[in-house]
This record gives sequence, structure tokens and C-alpha cells, in this order.
Amino acid sequence: MDRLAPRIGAAAIYERLKEMILNFEIYPGSRITESDIASHFGVSRTPVREALQRLAQEGQISIRTKQGCFVRQISISELSQFYRVRTALECLSLEIAARSMAKDALRALADEWDPARCTAAPTDLSRMVEKEESFHMTLAYGGGNRALAKHLDDINERIRVIRRLDFTAGFRVERTYEEHNRIAHLLLDGDVSAAKSLMADHIQRSEKFARSVTLEQLARNDAKTAQLATR
Repeated sequence: MDRLAPRIGAAAIYERLKEMILNFEIYPGSRITESDIASHFGVSRTPVREALQRLAQEGQISIRTKQGCFVRQISISELSQFYRVRTALECLSLEIAARSMAKDALRALADEWDPARCTAAPTDLSRMVEKEESFHMTLAYGGGNRALAKHLDDINERIRVIRRLDFTAGFRVERTYEEHNRIAHLLLDGDVSAAKSLMADHIQRSEKFARSVTLEQLARNDAKTAQLATR
């Protein structure tokens, strides 16, 4: 039982539910109800309802009248569309950052992602995802185009549940440090073309790896469902 104190409010329930969704403790497509969650956490339904509304606004779940709440399914086709848009935004972000971002800020970014600082097997996937997103958002905001940064932030929100899978393997973490560091140095050297090419490759590798893990997990889940159906 994942018991929370009764006085803990909707924010804490929201954070825990989101963590469970992102960690696949609650599987994509699963049905959840206010009463089940309230019983699970040992709280009333009021803060649960608020937490679910917030998750629905973020697109993590859908609320269906008289049916309950359903964790959003992972659509491979939709995933590809988001990554395609992300690639375009990230490459444009590099063009703008190369012209407008302060050199000191780029040096700080390169230093932060020095491969020597890499921890190959992070114990906190949420922190790693947050740090990785921060690299891309720092470049986006560093260029000064707020509209671009806002759209990129929206894409991040849509694919965050998948991006976590990218860091379940230590070699992916090591490679991320190397590529981020290299991208920052290419911008410092004024080689925008090479930076964009590496960024596109970086994102495509991330998508390919995340998709392969997702498909494996979906296959395992389908197998479990089939086993349960035959009992």
C-alpha cells in the first residue's frame, strides 16, 4: 500500500501518480478510478479528483464520463510525429543560439556536460531526464526566441514518459554526455551545420532506442494480458 497521510493534498498525490505513470507502475491504457486511488493512498476522493484533473490537463490520462480515467496509450505513430517536430525545433534552436547566445553560457553548458562528469548508471531517472531536457531548453531560451522554447517545452511534456526509457541503459547516458558536450563545442566554434547534424542524429537515436524498448514492454504486457484471459 502506497499510503500517504490523510492531510497530504492533491499536489503530493499528483506527483506520486505521475511518477507511477512515468515508471510504468501504472501501465499505458490502464483504467483507474477515484475510489481505487483514494483507497490505495488512504485519502479522501477530493484531493484525488484534483490530482486527476491536473494529470488530464497534461495529457497523462483521459477522463471518460461514467467510465473512469485511463492512462494515455503509447502511439508509435504519434511518437514519431512528436520527434519529427522536435528535431526541426531543436535544429532551429541551434541556429538562433549560435547567433545570440552568450559564449560564456555555451562554455558553461559544455563544462556541465563534460563526459568526465558522467555517472553511467543514474539511480534517479527523473533527475536525468530533467537534466537532459534542461540542456535543450537552455539552448532554446539562450537564443531568445520564447515562442520556439514554448513549443519545444510542449513537445517535451508529450514525450517525457518515453524519454525516461532512454536512460535505463548506462551506455545511453554516457553517449548523451558526449553528444551534448560536442554540440556545445561546435556552437562555440561556429560550426552550426555540424551541430545541427549531430543534434538530429542524437534525437533520432534517442527515438529509435525508446521505441524499441516501448515495443518490447508493450509485447510483454500483451502477453500478460493474454495469460490472464486464459485463466
